Amino acid sequence: MSEKLINALNDQYNFEMLSGYYYLAMASYFDSENMRGMSHFMVEQAKEEYEHAMKFYGFINDMDGRVTMQAIPEPKNDYGSFLEVFETALEHEKKVTGRIYDLLKLAEEEKNYPTVQFLQWFVAEQVEEENTMKDILFKLERVQNQFHGLMMVDRELGAR
Repeated sequence: MSEKLINALNDQYNFEMLSGYYYLAMASYFDSENMRGMSHFMVEQAKEEYEHAMKFYGFINDMDGRVTMQAIPEPKNDYGSFLEVFETALEHEKKVTGRIYDLLKLAEEEKNYPTVQFLQWFVAEQVEEENTMKDILFKLERVQNQFHGLMMVDRELGAR
């Protein structure tokens, strides 16, 4: 595996860790707003991102690379609405998708087929991640900050 590809995989490992950090900040915001279901959803989202990071960690090691830690920037901690949080989450997931596609392109260019195969799981995962955020946004847009509707969405997300 080329140094360029190992570095790119390391960057993604660190971005997955950052993603978990972002989702924990969102969970904290929801907790401060007494939206426990939405907070629970984001905590579970963070755990999932850390699991993704560990997939990269294991793969890099399996390919005789070395995982390196990078600084994690401070996430956004305050939002103007619940809708804004999920809009931010969707945009973040789109960024993750783009990064996975870039990694896949690099692995294909280098004809590194184990990495191509490894990344296929993430391609499918990102379809699911984006669709989940879109579904939540659809519901939040429809309830338009109506208390009963927000409580229904909160309850649903708490059941994750």
